[in-house]
Amino acid sequence: MSLRPFRDIKRRKTKEIRVGKVKVGGDNPISVQSMTNTLTTDIKATIKQINEIQNEGADIVRVSCPDQLSSKALKVITKNIDVPIVADIHFHYKRAIEAAECGASCLRINPGNIGDVKRIKEVVKAARDNECSIRIGVNAGSLEKDILEKYKEPCPEALVESALRNIKILEDEDFYNLKLSVKSSDVFLSIAAYRQLSKAIDYPLHLGITEAGGFIPGSIKSSIGLGTLLLDGIGDTIRISLSDNPVKEVKIGNEILKSLNLRERGVKIISCPSCARQGFQVIETVKILEKKLSHIKTPITLSIIGCVVNGPGEAALTDIGITGGQKGNNMLYLSGVQSEKVLTSNMIEKIVFEVEKKVSELKKN
Repeated sequence: MSLRPFRDIKRRKTKEIRVGKVKVGGDNPISVQSMTNTLTTDIKATIKQINEIQNEGADIVRVSCPDQLSSKALKVITKNIDVPIVADIHFHYKRAIEAAECGASCLRINPGNIGDVKRIKEVVKAARDNECSIRIGVNAGSLEKDILEKYKEPCPEALVESALRNIKILEDEDFYNLKLSVKSSDVFLSIAAYRQLSKAIDYPLHLGITEAGGFIPGSIKSSIGLGTLLLDGIGDTIRISLSDNPVKEVKIGNEILKSLNLRERGVKIISCPSCARQGFQVIETVKILEKKLSHIKTPITLSIIGCVVNGPGEAALTDIGITGGQKGNNMLYLSGVQSEKVLTSNMIEKIVFEVEKKVSELKKN
């Protein structure tokens, strides 16, 4: 049970491409990505982190290939995981060719440092021969020299010109299995560049605020930037860039999409900030429930409200709800209807039981 969205977001219509088994663009769900921060040559550690990222809900994982040993390592890595890999390529085009041959599903190339047109054409051939897609990843911090000289500084027009120039190179080679990004660490610059680009092309767009910072500032910047664009209907796949564990990037990315009703995955907890009226310790209860219910992937709504001011109203709109009561007697709601009183001492155990029961019922149906 959930409240009908006040506003349904009308997504921009884009071409559909494939990143391995994941379809990006078209009418497909917006996918969530992250990137490993292990040494790619440490194959065991990289596989472990890829699996952790996927288990948190990532659809695609990017892996950096700064040298030949890294790109060659993909041959082993891709055989031991179950998620499409994007090879992140900078400076040396041969790393892209090697990555394509070693199992990458997509090649991310940076127009500002990948090399001349001849080298890009060789990358395109490798992508085609190995059924790879390509992401043209334009960054404000690494634009082509002539474009930077023309505009004097990174600006939306500069990022878009770089993207369009490189689209033409790929299209001239009859290659259309591509997506684009025009990233900056500046929220306003990123938003303006993506808006301009979305009006000029119909290829899928990869959204991100690059180098967004640590967990709290990076999450806020990304939420503002990506949230604004997603509300405009712009975006087909997203990555949150944090100076932190990449698992947290996936968590934030999924929460952004869930908040906009663009993705349903796992337990969506609606909870109050708590105050002197609370009938139980709301904050600690939510923290415990987030951990105990983290394994659930089926969409479920759960309201945890400390008192009767908003509790019954929120419970009426969620699958399962708890409203704090006097003397530790809290009211449990199932599908918006009062079910029974639950003592605070038994509350967490009861909520977990009811959530898992609900999940089981939904799977049967």
